[in-house]
Amino acid sequence: MIQKLFNILFKNKPDYSEQAVIIPRTDHCISRKHINPHAVKVLYRLHDAGFAAYLVGGGVRDLLLGKTPKDFDVATDAKPEEVKKLFRNCLLIGRRFRIAHVRFGHDIIEVTTFRAGSARGDDERSHSKLGMLLRDNVYGTIGEDAVRRDFTINAFYYNIADFSVTDFLNGMQDLQDKVIRLIGKPSVRYQEDPVRLLRAVRFAAKLNFTLHEDTEKPIEKSAKLLVHVAPARLFDEFLKLFFYGHARNTYFLLEKYGLLQYLLPIYSEKTVSNVQIFIEQALIKTDERVDNDQSVNPAFLLAAFLWPKFNETLESFKGARINAALATQKSLTKVLNSNELPMAIPKRLTEIIRDIWTLQWRFSQLVRHQAVFVSLHKRFRAGYDFLVLRAASDPTLLEAAAWWTHFQASEHAEQQLLLEQLPLAPKPKKRYKSRKKPLGKKDSVHSTGE
Repeated sequence: MIQKLFNILFKNKPDYSEQAVIIPRTDHCISRKHINPHAVKVLYRLHDAGFAAYLVGGGVRDLLLGKTPKDFDVATDAKPEEVKKLFRNCLLIGRRFRIAHVRFGHDIIEVTTFRAGSARGDDERSHSKLGMLLRDNVYGTIGEDAVRRDFTINAFYYNIADFSVTDFLNGMQDLQDKVIRLIGKPSVRYQEDPVRLLRAVRFAAKLNFTLHEDTEKPIEKSAKLLVHVAPARLFDEFLKLFFYGHARNTYFLLEKYGLLQYLLPIYSEKTVSNVQIFIEQALIKTDERVDNDQSVNPAFLLAAFLWPKFNETLESFKGARINAALATQKSLTKVLNSNELPMAIPKRLTEIIRDIWTLQWRFSQLVRHQAVFVSLHKRFRAGYDFLVLRAASDPTLLEAAAWWTHFQASEHAEQQLLLEQLPLAPKPKKRYKSRKKPLGKKDSVHSTGE
């Protein structure tokens, strides 16, 4: 059945190189000076060795839109092993897709071999029972490679030989129309790789494009396929979705199409007030930092996303006979438990989230010993920023936020004075042990009662 679905998508497809549109250098805006010099070096070395060499995918798309690409990927007819022979700084990775990574310090140029889109080579292509593509190392022509890419606007090929751009699937028209369109039958392409659901949303948010009707229609029905995606891969997609300057737009699109729940646990808004305002402010702040080229730690936005769920969980412990400190720790553990989360959040980030959350109670307790502890904490700045974010949607926190804003903006001497002006914590009440009457002979714990 799975093979039939795959054949419907790919079998007997023409080699699109016959109907490709070649756009000469004079008719497009891409210049080599706008391409990463390491990518140019890779392209020329492949070309000089007699191989086809193309800049491909999103990098070409962004250059055509006048944007600066984040990544520069190369496609060639050279096999991965042949690429490795040309570059000493090359590492072959991947089992699902065999890819060559050519490393230049922190720069990595990804080189892929043209892959076939037909049903041939089944010994090198395998699917799961659900139709997900597990391995695909069947090599083909550039036209076949184009048809197995995900979206038409990602199927552009910039040829280093003559600086032309080849458009195989009318992507230029979709680029002009600002449309995200899947190549092939959308329901099958989503089944083949459910992450394409997230990628469709990401490109729509990033480029401010709309989803084509055929691409949009199967999303709701296909969304449940995301539960079968590896948690680590979901986390990688989460980073791409929210840390490239379009977090707010991405969030609302994920909500619109019912995809958010497959990345993060969904909270009940009945038990949490001002949730939407709080989350939106966190997204806006994240986008502002990206736009200003400031560093962004994923832990902060994750702390904001999961904060309502943490509060909801903490509320559920109120009926239990445990103190507040223990309830807090139990809630932290439950929400950040890897088994409770759809995606795999690295431990280094969950530790930061814990610190940010546990600091919040201490921030609101304006007594001297608590304030001293908070001011010396290694996560002070992250915790403070989180407090200010919360105060924007919770008026009860405004006083504490104002005090800490004054404190962190002051010189050391004034900070010490501010701390000394705070009241001391009330001494805990003494607990007296009740004096029990000594056990008599008849009252012995070993008495049989006879």
